[in-house]
Formats: sequence, structure tokens, C-alpha cells
Amino acid sequence: MILDQPQRFAQLDPQDMLGEIDGLPAQLQAAWELSQELPLPSLRALRQVVIAGMGGSAIGADLLAAYAAPFAKVPILIWRNYDLPRFVGPDTLLIASSHSGNTEETLSAFDKAVQAGVSGLAVTTGGLLAERAEAASVPLWRFEHAGQPRAAVGYSFGLLLGALVRLGVLEFDPTELSSTIQAMQEQAASIRAEVPVAKNLAKRMAGQLMDRWPTILGADLMVPVARRWRTQIAEIAKAMAQFEELPEADHNMVAGVEHPKGMIGPTMVVFLRSSFNHPRNLKRLEATRQVLMLEGFNTDIIDCPGPSRLAQQWTGLHMGDYLAYYLAMAYGVDPTPVMAIEDLKARLSAS
Repeated sequence: MILDQPQRFAQLDPQDMLGEIDGLPAQLQAAWELSQELPLPSLRALRQVVIAGMGGSAIGADLLAAYAAPFAKVPILIWRNYDLPRFVGPDTLLIASSHSGNTEETLSAFDKAVQAGVSGLAVTTGGLLAERAEAASVPLWRFEHAGQPRAAVGYSFGLLLGALVRLGVLEFDPTELSSTIQAMQEQAASIRAEVPVAKNLAKRMAGQLMDRWPTILGADLMVPVARRWRTQIAEIAKAMAQFEELPEADHNMVAGVEHPKGMIGPTMVVFLRSSFNHPRNLKRLEATRQVLMLEGFNTDIIDCPGPSRLAQQWTGLHMGDYLAYYLAMAYGVDPTPVMAIEDLKARLSAS
């Protein structure tokens, strides 16, 4: 089985996506350290934070908003679109996050913020966003990363976390970050490429998802992790998947489990569980799984290890990244290029 032949991975992975995944704990640490050195925007009264981004640049914002929901002093909202909602005004901080600096939706939101005199911050490796931030005297948080945006999630989260902590939006003990990185490293020791399938949960889960329709469910802080699993399966393994959110899924999705009959067997439903989930959501997770199993669905639960909310969120994310990579290896595809996305961008730029 190819998953027990990691020496063959390099043939399918010439751009070393595996190295990016292995290096995610160190990237998260580097992002936090960089965030402590960069210039902050000057703020008036702050009523809300709006983070504009797409794809891999937005998932860090999703993770941050879910992690910080119980204790953030103002709302943290994610904007995945052109322009900006009307409520964005002088009491808003607009953070434009674009890995390349050329994401057209994010540039549109940034331009609207500048026109409206909204306090802003640009997070990017360069591109047009960096140019426009410098021209508008908006603080620019530039980081170095030559890979795919999805492989820079440590930066897209860690820089935002540092910015909001320094601005007083969040109270945060840096030792929680240290314990999170330790938890990620401890988990990674058991799921790295050299660990055989028999002892490697990520490889075994990838095997379960082969030729199946993965459906990933999470609640509370695990919702963006479920979304990350879906997007990583799509971009790395070039496979379709979906994610659902509890408790919302119990008000609609569970009614759709009877048809089509032919899809029940090929579907694999994975629940991401955290000990920091709301107690009622933990009960819902078990009850929802029972409903699905009675209808004949394949199901499994992933318990995310770690001593804190942040640690469990990030060990869950890291597990999904490894799983998606091994699924790509099992399917025999290069995990880095996303030709369908590039083709779509080319079509849009030509129109």
C-alpha cells in the first residue's frame, strides 16, 4: 500500500506539501512572534472587527472568530465578498487578509474601506494589497511564504491573533500558544509519514474516505475545523466533500438521510469532538451519529487532543491536513496544484 511507502510520496509531491504540513506548528509560532513586532492601526472607539478574505486567507479568521467567541470584547465578523456591508464605518476595524495580495474580492473590500475612512490593516505577502496599503498609509503586515495560501494557515491565524490581542480585543495568555504547539507536535509524532498505517490514525482515516463522500461535522470551536477538513480534502486530494455545523444540522440535515439510497453506503460521516464543546452539543453529536448509523451511514468520531480550546482546535486542524495529504497519495494526485481554481480565475479575468 502506498501509504506505507513514504519514500514514494516525493514522486507525487514535488513541491513538498508534506513539508508544509509538518512545519505548521513552527509556522504558528513564527506568526505569533512576528505579530508582536509590526505596526498597529490607530483606532477610535471600536465596535466591531471585520476581516475580509477568501479561501486559505479566510480560514484563519474563521478559526480565530470561533476560538474567541466566548471572550472577545467586540464581534469578529468574516466577509467573503466584494465591497463591504453598510454597517462598516468609523467604529470598525477592517482587516484585509490576502496571501497573494491579489485576491479581487479582498481588494474590493479594502478599497471601499479606504474610501470610507475606515481604520484598516493589511495582512499579505505582497501584491496589489501591499501596494495599496502603502499608498493609503494603512499599516501593512507582510509575511514571507512562497507556498499555497492553504499552507499558510499558521500565518493567517497567528498574525490576526497577535493583532487583536495587542489591540485589546482579546485577552490571551501566550502559554496557551506554547501548549498548543506542544500538543500539535505530540500528535504529529504519531501521524507523520514514516508512521505505518497500523499505528497512524490519519492514514487509516484516509483509507476510510477512499471512494466515499466525506461529510464532516463540528460544533462550536470545531465548525471552522470541519470546514478546513472539507477544503483540504478538495484542494489537496482533489476530492469532493461537505461540512455541516451542529446544532444547525439537527434542524435540517438529519431529515435528508433517506435518499438517494445509493449514496448512503458510499458516504462517510466524521464528527470532530472537543471536550470544550457545549454540553448540549456533545449530546447532540452522539444523538446525531445514532440517527445516521440507524439509516446505514458509515460514521466515526475524532477526539481532538490538547489541554485548551486553542490546542484542540489546532490538533483537529492538523489531523485533517495530514488526512487530506494521505488521501491525495492514495488517489495518486499531486497535492499542491489547484488547476480548477486557476482556470476559474483565468476565465473571470478574461471576461
